[in-house]
Amino acid sequence: MRWDAPALLAGPPEVRPRIERTAVTRVHGALTCYEVQARSALERTAEGWAISPYRGCAQACRYCAVRRGHRYLGLGPGADFDSRIVVRTNIVRRLRAELAAKWDGEPIIVGMAGDCYQGAEDIYRLMPGIVAALREAGAPFTVHTKSTLILRDAGLLAGAPGAGAVVSIAFVDDRVRRTVEPGAPSAQKRLELVAELNERGVPCGVAMAPILPLLTDSPEQLAATVRRAADAGAVSLTPHVLRLPPGAREWYLAWIGDHHPALAARYGELYGKGPDADPAYVRRITGQVLQLAARYGMSPTRPEQPLPLALPAHRQLTLL
Repeated sequence: MRWDAPALLAGPPEVRPRIERTAVTRVHGALTCYEVQARSALERTAEGWAISPYRGCAQACRYCAVRRGHRYLGLGPGADFDSRIVVRTNIVRRLRAELAAKWDGEPIIVGMAGDCYQGAEDIYRLMPGIVAALREAGAPFTVHTKSTLILRDAGLLAGAPGAGAVVSIAFVDDRVRRTVEPGAPSAQKRLELVAELNERGVPCGVAMAPILPLLTDSPEQLAATVRRAADAGAVSLTPHVLRLPPGAREWYLAWIGDHHPALAARYGELYGKGPDADPAYVRRITGQVLQLAARYGMSPTRPEQPLPLALPAHRQLTLL
């Protein structure tokens, strides 16, 4: 680990990213972590309450819908989002205070602005304190992750009434995963994670998020993903078609242009009117997945229903 005080960072203050002028910066290998004091731990979104100990995510998923937030910190939504992680070091203390002062009993989602069990968590270990605070308050909550590091805290999660997990497994084609989710575990490892969490007493569902148009949306690919999620024992399944809000849009479409240039025009048609794909396409794909989920005996959760085991649509959250 290398430590850099803000005053020692390269470059004059007027050209440095804003976050670097206010945070303690620590470098852990390929990761640059900005340690900040969170103004708030519990954040209101359209889907309810959310907690995000980290901003940015080293899993480097090209499609991540919350990339835009890094722009407001003076960082880029592309490679900076993947390698420059904001760490809210006081979040456990803030959470305890806010659970007592402003929480209204509604379910809480953990990990909206970056995977809460990404590599930085192995360094900072914020999640055990977050889980303990939620458990002591009796708060129902769902942890969203792709990371097997969550198994470290499986005992804590299993002992928390109302706790659950959602693992994102949008497709099982590892060739696609290696380029579009380069820092994430393979689909097989995530399926094994679903099975192990359920075996350890942590109810775990699957978010098919995001389904990538023209790449992972064929009937055969959808059926294979749903079948394997069912075989892993997922307690629910929620489909979400790719969204491309600003930040994610530029980064993902650049990847399409580099790796799948023949699809660029069709993406322009599908996403020509905003961040969401053509509504008819979305209805067709999500309908197919919900039918498959019912066929394989899983609880099919419609994406518009903000249930505890449903993946939320992403919004801009409080930056610090």
